[in-house]
Amino acid sequence: MNLDTVAEGLHYGEGPRWHHGKLWFSDFYDHAVKTVDADGNVDTKLIVPEQPSGLGWLPDGRLLVVSMLDLRILRLEDDELVVHAELSTIAEFHCNDMVVDAFGRAYVGNFGFDLAAAEHSGAFGEALKAYKGATLARVDPDGSVHVEATGLRFPNGTVITPDGKTLIIAETLGARLSAFDVNADGSLTKQRVWAEVPGVAPDGICLDAEGAVWVADAVSPRCIRVRAGGEVLEELETEQNCYACMLGGDDGRTLFMLTAAGSHPDIAAAAKTGKIVSTQVAVGHAGLP
Repeated sequence: MNLDTVAEGLHYGEGPRWHHGKLWFSDFYDHAVKTVDADGNVDTKLIVPEQPSGLGWLPDGRLLVVSMLDLRILRLEDDELVVHAELSTIAEFHCNDMVVDAFGRAYVGNFGFDLAAAEHSGAFGEALKAYKGATLARVDPDGSVHVEATGLRFPNGTVITPDGKTLIIAETLGARLSAFDVNADGSLTKQRVWAEVPGVAPDGICLDAEGAVWVADAVSPRCIRVRAGGEVLEELETEQNCYACMLGGDDGRTLFMLTAAGSHPDIAAAAKTGKIVSTQVAVGHAGLP
């Protein structure tokens, strides 16, 4: 498939969501939540000093955004960001991606350890052996915080199926996607492996109408489409490493992929190598986000 360049000159795009005719995303090291429209026009919507990540919306339309470095979810009230939830009591390190369900419940992961320091020190292998995983939090609409899972191998991109009954999450350092049943109160049970993806570091993900998941591979220039059980159905080459993906467009069949030369803060903050590329796919978007 041919890939079209939608936008470039970004630091490092993550957390893409298709919302009201535009692609919303966080540009980590520009400390900004941005949108891009069908004509490639990029607009900065708000500044998040402690670095934005996952995005979502409450049922009444108010925006939620993960503030990574201070371990918070912020809520946009009119033109002001206020604290929606404090995650410092349960998050082991920087918070990252998030999905918000139809009831306004937010599910948020975190790194679990200082990934950049481990990579920079050259002791990543040792750090990985010592890594005990990270917590997945549920934040209810009233801002209350609940632990839903522990020991996840770098919980990252997350989707919820159209019936609202299954949550699928990427475990970047586990080379797998895991699934949970979503109970009526939002709690998660019956954790299981949804798909093993050997050799892949699954980062951002999105779900399509056939129940397959597009997976951005954080360690390779590719985005793959996987079905439950792990069969790879399609693979797209992206030139740069692919960190996130989202189905959108008017019919949900435009696959947006967010790429960059690297994810380490020293690299991504210094140079604007980030791009958003897209292509048309056969099967459209499903579920949340």
